[in-house]
Amino acid sequence: MAAVSSKPRIFVSQPIAQGALDRLRAMADVKINADSSKIISKAKLIAAAKKCDILFTLLHDTVDRAVLKANPKLKAVASMTITPDRIDVAEATRRGIVVTNIPPIVAESVADLHIGLMLAVARRMVEGDRSVRASRFPGSQSNHLAGAWVYGKTLGLVSAGRIGQATARRARGFNMRIVYWGPRRKPDAERELGMEYVPLDRLLAEADFVSLHQPLNAETRHMISDREFALMKPSAFIINTARGAVIDEAALVRALKKKRIAGAGLDVFENEPKVPAALRKMKNVVLTPHLGSAVLELRNVMANIVVDNIQALIEGRVPPNCVNPQVLTKS
Repeated sequence: MAAVSSKPRIFVSQPIAQGALDRLRAMADVKINADSSKIISKAKLIAAAKKCDILFTLLHDTVDRAVLKANPKLKAVASMTITPDRIDVAEATRRGIVVTNIPPIVAESVADLHIGLMLAVARRMVEGDRSVRASRFPGSQSNHLAGAWVYGKTLGLVSAGRIGQATARRARGFNMRIVYWGPRRKPDAERELGMEYVPLDRLLAEADFVSLHQPLNAETRHMISDREFALMKPSAFIINTARGAVIDEAALVRALKKKRIAGAGLDVFENEPKVPAALRKMKNVVLTPHLGSAVLELRNVMANIVVDNIQALIEGRVPPNCVNPQVLTKS
C-alpha cells in the first residue's frame, strides 16, 4: 500500500481540540474552517475538497458524490463520527477513497445529556432560568412553574444498547422503574439493571419518560408517529438523543399542540440543523443542538482518534478505524 505524499494537504471542516490540531500540523499542511458558529456550506466543502488530499469532517458535514468527485486525487475522508451516515461510502469506495470513523465511545456523555433533558423538561428548568433572568421570581410555594416528578417514575427505553443501558444506570439513582423494548432481549442487562422487557405498545402506554436510543434505518425512520403518541400518557415526556428522524416531527408537533403528551427533550432533529418553528416556540420543549458528545475531554479523545487514522494512512498503514478497508487492499 503506497503512502500519501510526505506533506499531504488536509482540510478540517470545523475547529477541533488544539492538541489534535497540533499533531496534524506536524505531519501535514493543514487548513481549517475557523467559523464554528455554523456548519460549513456545501459550496465551501466542495471548494476545500478540490485543494486537499484528506478531508477531516465532523458530524453535520455531508460528503456526497458532488464533494467526492470534486477532486480525483482525494485520498480519504476522516470522519469524527461513529456512524458516517452523511458520507456516501459506496461512492467513496468506488472512487478508491478511504473513509474512516471513530469507535462507539460516546455512551456515557450522551447518557448524561439524556438525563439532563429529562430533568430540564420535567422540572421546567429552562422556563425557570428565563423567569429569573427577566426578574420574575415567584414565591417558592407558588404553583407557578410546577413541573413533574422524575424520581420513582417509569422510564421506557426504546432500544437498550450502550447508551440505553448507560441511561438506565443513571435512572436507577432516581429509583425509576425501567422497562425496555428492542429487536433483541438483553438478559444480562435485565439482571444487572433490573430492567423489564415489554412490547413497544405497552412501553409507550406505561412510561412516564419515553427514552429513544434506536439507530436510524429504514425500519426505525418515523417509528414514533401519530399512532405511538396516541398510546402515550398525556402526562408523559419523550426524550430523544438518538437520531432526529426516528420521530415524525410533524406528528410530534401535533401531539404537543393537542396536549397528547406533556413535553419533549430533544438533542437531535429530523432535518438538522433546521428545527421546526413550532417546536422552537413551545415552552414545554427543551432543545439542544446535538450536544451528546459535547464534553471537552471526550471531544479531545475523538479528535485524536481521527488523527490516529490519518497518521496511519500517511504512513502507509491500515487506519485503526476504517469503514471501507477493501479500498486499501486493492491499492
